[in-house]
Amino acid sequence: MTVPHLTAVKCSECPIRHRAVCARCDTDELDRLESMKTYRSFAAGEAILWRGEPLEFVASIVSGVASLSKTLEDGRTQMVGLLLPSDFIGRPGRSEIEFDVTATSDVTLCCFDRKPFEKLVDETPHVAHRLMELALDELDSARDWMLLLGRKTAREKIATFIEMLVRRSDLRNAPNNHTTVLPMTRDQIANYLGLTLETVSRQFSALKKDGIIDFSDRKNLVVKNLFALHQETGDDSDGGVLA
Repeated sequence: MTVPHLTAVKCSECPIRHRAVCARCDTDELDRLESMKTYRSFAAGEAILWRGEPLEFVASIVSGVASLSKTLEDGRTQMVGLLLPSDFIGRPGRSEIEFDVTATSDVTLCCFDRKPFEKLVDETPHVAHRLMELALDELDSARDWMLLLGRKTAREKIATFIEMLVRRSDLRNAPNNHTTVLPMTRDQIANYLGLTLETVSRQFSALKKDGIIDFSDRKNLVVKNLFALHQETGDDSDGGVLA
């Protein structure tokens, strides 16, 4: 069951302010968004939207992680993407959602009714521009994900996944031994990366043994060597794949 988020945060003080759809808004535009927004919270495992469901609202993820997935006719489900803080759910101009959206961890959304938001997009170039940037970032992520599934080894997949969490947590310039939270269970990570649960556990153990990562508990991962982690992704410094 969804419940309203109890603490409203001013847009100017929002933790995702400079990365979300409102990143380029001026004061007047932020005030307009402020008057439109509501908060919704979802518990881990709860459905946020079902594929084909009428899209009554669009939203930015304020905290937590959600998954995008599709279910085939025979019941098989494939996770096709992750939504992290500042990612946007929904598409202006579309009346239905194309994927199942499920809370992987506890999730808080900043929501806007779809029709008023579409009107805002038409009238506010800053929001329209930022939406285009987010869509292009999502396209890049989808291409990276295709590469990961198609060409990378199990070790490279796990390293790439960890590096993605570091990158999205704005920890790229953080010192070594910085802790990041794993937002998914090992079983969910296996589903996302196209691996078995045993392989995921084995690769985490191998990276730990090699001194690249460590765990303070099953949820909190310590990246001990950011450079070595990047080397394990199989990508060169320009983002290509090492031969």
